[in-house]
Amino acid sequence: MPAKKKEKKAVVAKIAKKKDLKAGKKTPSLTSAEVPLATEDRRQVVRRKTDLREKDLEVPPNGTHGELVILTGMSGAGKASALKAFEDLGYYSVDNLPLELIPRFADLVRQSTEIERAALVIDVREGAQLTKFPAILKKVNKVLNTHVLFLDASDESLIRRFSETRRPHPMGREDTVTTSIHAERKRLDPVRNVADIVLDTTKFNVHELRAHINAHFETGGEKERNLTISVMSFGFKNGVPTDADLVFDVRFLPNPHFVPEFRELTGKHPKVAAYVNGYPQTAEFLSKTEDLLEFLLPHYIAEGKSYLTVAIGCTGGQHRSVFIAEELKRRLEAAGYRVKANHRDMPR
Repeated sequence: MPAKKKEKKAVVAKIAKKKDLKAGKKTPSLTSAEVPLATEDRRQVVRRKTDLREKDLEVPPNGTHGELVILTGMSGAGKASALKAFEDLGYYSVDNLPLELIPRFADLVRQSTEIERAALVIDVREGAQLTKFPAILKKVNKVLNTHVLFLDASDESLIRRFSETRRPHPMGREDTVTTSIHAERKRLDPVRNVADIVLDTTKFNVHELRAHINAHFETGGEKERNLTISVMSFGFKNGVPTDADLVFDVRFLPNPHFVPEFRELTGKHPKVAAYVNGYPQTAEFLSKTEDLLEFLLPHYIAEGKSYLTVAIGCTGGQHRSVFIAEELKRRLEAAGYRVKANHRDMPR
């Protein structure tokens, strides 16, 4: 700007100031809030405001109020049925809430005087956003007591369920169900890695899934009920069950098959049961096995295991293994566990 113009501007400013003084006007003084901030100072103010907003969210979880269950897992593993079970338990339930809204939702639950417990579903429909879930969960944990329940099932079971319902897989129609399941597992991996509970629903029907959720999340539920035990009898001649967690071989016991009157009967018949149970090694085996299971089961529960298969094998799977399986079921039920017995190779 030329020197003459600068000088002219300065003169105009002086004249204006004199006019204001003559008119009795005072030059307004700026408050500290009105003083223009330097760029760096403005950045600091913005950072302070952001920190205060986040600090408002970082409230220690209240042990008596506020709980959030994030329900997730494989498509076809039972999330819809599980969400209904939570709703019946009194949880405020939301399906497919966008990931970005979860922290805000958790804060609303914390502040609510009416909602004490909430459950929401997230799944593969979130797409690539799922990689952000661990960071979001860390933030939400500062607001509410939060549990992540991941429902899983074997590929074979998921394929069968999609075939029965005739519904397309959420990953798309272009690929086969098998390919989509594999892609979904990969995409959900970041979520599964931070889950508190991984529940395998392969062997659950709808009622068993509901019972498990009720046992785990219903107020006052017994912890032992969180584990379902399947005691299975089988015959070694037909192969060892591939889904067995523990396998016991009872072929050391006397075989009723060689007693003609027992050959066509099973271990459920009172005469066969009395015959097998009549040997001292039977009683000793049952006692030691029961002790072993009573030691193991609380540790399985503590690790979050929801389903345990105990396989009892004899030669044909008709006499000795059937009796032992039924007797173990009876003893474990008496100890307060949820048990079912099934006999893979027993004649029907």
